[in-house]
Amino acid sequence: MPTSDAEGKDWSLEKFRYHLPNTVTDVGPGEGTYAKLFRPVHEGVWWTCIEVHGPYVKRFRLKSTKTRRMYDEIHVEDVRESEDHLFYRDLVIFGDLLEHVERDDAVALLQRAEAAGAWNILVSVPIVDSPQGEVDGNPHEAHLHQWDADDMDAVMAGLGGKVETMRGSTLGVWWWNRNA
Repeated sequence: MPTSDAEGKDWSLEKFRYHLPNTVTDVGPGEGTYAKLFRPVHEGVWWTCIEVHGPYVKRFRLKSTKTRRMYDEIHVEDVRESEDHLFYRDLVIFGDLLEHVERDDAVALLQRAEAAGAWNILVSVPIVDSPQGEVDGNPHEAHLHQWDADDMDAVMAGLGGKVETMRGSTLGVWWWNRNA
């Protein structure tokens, strides 16, 4: 669904406050959960989003306006086909996104973000059985991989750097930082 469980958001917000990134790419923003949560904390951040389902841009009013700040730059495309420069950011968010692609694609995306120069990577995925098919005519909402928290721990550790983790009852959240 284009929404996100509230679990782990307070933890993520604390990590955001600590790192205070100036450039962010939010992959699969849906309704813009992270932009809504993080933007009030740190003004002047350049927000980019990559959204595969074009109708969400209008439905959730993702484009920034003079009176409403969401995303400064919007790319409607499959992130697996996105240019690497979109990952060269202070923070790349994969919030409730990696369960929507096959595991190998998810790992490749995380490795691409690290290789492209992301300074921080935020990942949030369900860590309980969460089958889901198409939602509101959007086939990209289907869950294609069920993550195990230990598996994601290993994937994130494989990027090098420093990894912090929050495991909830529904979601697991990882904050990776390039500093080792």
